[in-house]
Amino acid sequence: MSAAFVVWMMISFWSGGLADTAIIRSGGKIFREVPLSRDQQIEVPGPLGISIVTIRQRKAGITTDPSPRQYCVRQGWLQQTGEVAICLPNQVSVELVGGGKKYDSLNY
Repeated sequence: MSAAFVVWMMISFWSGGLADTAIIRSGGKIFREVPLSRDQQIEVPGPLGISIVTIRQRKAGITTDPSPRQYCVRQGWLQQTGEVAICLPNQVSVELVGGGKKYDSLNY
């Protein structure tokens, strides 16, 4: 019984809610804020070339990037508030925002 309560507490307090907006940055500045309610592809310029941010089925992800290791593409689909994908070499990032952020030490 107590184990189920602990699992419920972890899910309730440490996971963010579903996001409703993606904030796309290029070079550290906000490039665009887009709702997750509309499927679309956005070309984001960076120093190495164009990164493509895809919004599909209320999820966001960087699907194409000219960076050599492709870490941000491997990050996959983001859907919860507070999740972030960052392409450091190309200086492009996507952050999801909405009603509540995921718990972390900064929110404590």
